[in-house]
Amino acid sequence: MTPEEFRAAGHQLIDWISDYRSSLDQMPVRAQIEPGDIRKSLPPTPPDQPIEFEDMLNQLEQRVLPGVTQVQHPMHFGWFPSNASLASVLGDIASSGLGTLGISWESCPALTEVEQVVCDWMRQLTGLSEQWEGTIHDTASTACLTALLIAREKASNFAQNRGGLQAEPKAYRVYATREAHSSITKSALLAGFGMDNLQFVDVDPVNQSMSLAALASCIRQDLTEGHIPTAIIASVGSTGVTAFDPLGPITELARQHGIWVHVDAAMAGSAMLLPECRSLWDGVEDADSISWNPHKWMGTILDCSLFYVKDPDLLIQVMSTNPSYLRSSVDSEVTQYRDWGIPLGRRFRALKLWFHLSLDGPEAIRMRLRRDIGNAQWFAAEVENTRDWKVLTPVNLQTVCIRHEPVGMDADALDQHTLNWVDAINQSGLAFMSPSQLNGRWMVRVSIGVESTTREHVKALWTMIKEQVALSLQE
Repeated sequence: MTPEEFRAAGHQLIDWISDYRSSLDQMPVRAQIEPGDIRKSLPPTPPDQPIEFEDMLNQLEQRVLPGVTQVQHPMHFGWFPSNASLASVLGDIASSGLGTLGISWESCPALTEVEQVVCDWMRQLTGLSEQWEGTIHDTASTACLTALLIAREKASNFAQNRGGLQAEPKAYRVYATREAHSSITKSALLAGFGMDNLQFVDVDPVNQSMSLAALASCIRQDLTEGHIPTAIIASVGSTGVTAFDPLGPITELARQHGIWVHVDAAMAGSAMLLPECRSLWDGVEDADSISWNPHKWMGTILDCSLFYVKDPDLLIQVMSTNPSYLRSSVDSEVTQYRDWGIPLGRRFRALKLWFHLSLDGPEAIRMRLRRDIGNAQWFAAEVENTRDWKVLTPVNLQTVCIRHEPVGMDADALDQHTLNWVDAINQSGLAFMSPSQLNGRWMVRVSIGVESTTREHVKALWTMIKEQVALSLQE
């Protein structure tokens, strides 16, 4: 494809995307297909001749679009918001179009230095002090794994330079709650700690936040048994119920024992753009690393996860590789982001964040976040004021955990009732919510935060829920 052919095709593609975004509310929220449908619609062998771009767009619309769950749809209330602002989409296109190679500062100085700037912009916008330095990872899962690798090497005095954890005489312990994201368990396993050394700390039964007393007890017991407390993963806005672990007391306890504290604020980090929400992570300045995802609620298109540390030298000591073919005369003067994470090659992710902040502006983002918080409070009040309905956990931000609890229905029947009504709505394509478990029983998470979701959409969801529950009880 020549640049001129690309120009013509690009105009067509942008028009298609614009039409698609404009008509999203007319589509089913959940993909209305059966497993294998998309695969069967595609040729089993690769093409032997090129096709016209118009035919490519037709295939995109006819074969791919039916298999897309529309997370940008205003009636999508599942999981967490995964917004993809069109301003950031433009940045993503620019990144792809430049086709940069991010393996060193020398390979693309702009990639490194724009990333340094936008990470510092985000530091300022979320009220973090100048002691933090950041980089962009693909997801918070990778950032958490990186944090645990640093914690592991710090606690073991760089066992990686000897025989690794398998040669160490003592066990290294990681602490989190069962409310923590599933990537925490995966990261602990990939970092070599092993499941037996991942300690799940009890939570407060009301707000599901980490119990400081339980954490202190776990640490005391591990020390008594000769284990080494290594890392605490503190959730700031947990996935299940948006719980906030008490960072101040956790970091104070961690300092007494030299334990690394990683703050996982994947979704809730966006809220720290609002000064009135920053009390939710009081104590963050005493943590060791932080990760949060602009590609969630804030709306910078995937993949864009911020990772901050206070000691980049330690991070580099753990992650650095310096093969001869990547060395240059300016190495001592520049940041080499290949030494701040796992991959060598990196995309120019900073462009989409730069475009988003510059074209939409922080204040417009703040207004939208405040709108979503207000809509969540409205929805929670409606649920609380309706007979046989409960809001199960505090509504800290934009996630509301609900359950319909008819009088006289036993626990097993209640679980089935919950799954029945939410599945009926999800299958209809009219809206989408994610069921989840709390204390072993099913509930429904209503996550409000899609860029296009207004109060009217939230009202429509509540009406739909009540109507479906009535129908389910009649069946």
